[in-house]
Amino acid sequence: MNLRPPFRRRRTRTVLAWASSALLLTACALPVAPPAEPRGLAVPDHWSTTGGQALAPAVLPAAPGPWWEQFGDAQLSALITQALAAHTSVRAAREALAQARAQVDVQAASLAPQLGASAQAQRGRAANNTSNSFRLGLDAAWELDLFGGGRAGVDAAQADVEATAAALGSAQVSLAAEVAINYIALRGLQERLAIALSNLASQQETLQISNWRLQAGLTTSLVTEQARAAAEQTAAQVPALESSLAQTRHALAVLTGQPPAALDAALADAAPVPQAPADLVLAIPAQTLRQRADVRAAEARIGAALARVSQADAARYPSLRISGNLGLSAATLGALTGGASVANALLASISVPLFDGGAARAQVRVQEAALEQARIGYEATVLTALQDVEDALVALQGDRERLAHLQAAAGAAANADLLARQRYQSGLIDFPTVLDTQRTLLSAQDGVASAQASLATDHVRLYKALGGGWVPGADGTAKP
Repeated sequence: MNLRPPFRRRRTRTVLAWASSALLLTACALPVAPPAEPRGLAVPDHWSTTGGQALAPAVLPAAPGPWWEQFGDAQLSALITQALAAHTSVRAAREALAQARAQVDVQAASLAPQLGASAQAQRGRAANNTSNSFRLGLDAAWELDLFGGGRAGVDAAQADVEATAAALGSAQVSLAAEVAINYIALRGLQERLAIALSNLASQQETLQISNWRLQAGLTTSLVTEQARAAAEQTAAQVPALESSLAQTRHALAVLTGQPPAALDAALADAAPVPQAPADLVLAIPAQTLRQRADVRAAEARIGAALARVSQADAARYPSLRISGNLGLSAATLGALTGGASVANALLASISVPLFDGGAARAQVRVQEAALEQARIGYEATVLTALQDVEDALVALQGDRERLAHLQAAAGAAANADLLARQRYQSGLIDFPTVLDTQRTLLSAQDGVASAQASLATDHVRLYKALGGGWVPGADGTAKP
């Protein structure tokens, strides 16, 4: 009589009884996850200043748009595109994202049953007897996720993916802004160099006139030396500006993933400072926070920390593991397929933590402290984001007013310089007056060039602070 089926049924009932006992023992001890929402912050409903920009509702895109195209500078757009593809920080952030996604798969795999195969061949000899043994086997094991610890591990890994993806977005926004700032600085330096060279030519012309007047006995050598000193002082600015230009080109080359001198030829010719559009639209603070990658990353870190609290809490409770094996064993290879060689086993085991010196509870407290740190980090990130926008708006407003005054001053200084040179040539005024007007003109023109670059840089910083920036659409809303 074959007794194997009744034994198998009894063994199955035993396994189910063990599993039911585990559930009954711990059903009232399921861990309760803490709330996921971070503490609310008093986010203002408007900015303290608009920096002269328009306010309108904003439509948040799925990903930051190419805000740099709003400057209308093809070379700037090309440099940023190249930097986003080649710079080491973005490449490393992409690999970090790939690593985080792979970690999700690792955590998810721990929830699935594990299956393995084995094969064994053995030959033995005792006295004059030789024996052979062959075995094929399948081993399976599955640890049930009774209290959600495994699922919490997957949730934590998925939140890490979201945080890493947001970090990649933040790196891209920062890199694009860095390229734009350096490019604007380059164009501003080129403009300042052109102004210095133009003023140097004017001062050298004045020096030549002074030499003629000295030869004619109409002036003194003091006047000539004063003219020479003024020209040399202006000439001294030229190598300093050229050095700054070279360093800025080097910075742009490295930002685009190239050797420092790679862009010397491409950026040798001067071009105007790119101007931001006048119709940039501001989103309200709450929309700005949702758009910023660093805020999204901070939110995701809270989610990851919360999941790890649940994971640590689940480790305090019993675990149930079911394992089994199915094997074929015979003295010859040909006999492996015979029914008599089949062997199988099924096992259920429960692990119940009884005493660990408080390590499990301490680990929960560790993760709860990490969760609180993530919440505090979120608050700090939000406050920094609000400050970034407010600072950018204040700087934008101040530099816009400063530029208007400097442009008016430069116009007046140009007129004064023209009149002074004409009157000096006619002998109506002394040379120190000419020197003063030339210095004033050079300072005003240089200030205009610097202010134009600063204003464009302010727009870049505002775009960055807004998490990408918006421009008005045809329907009156705003798009990146």
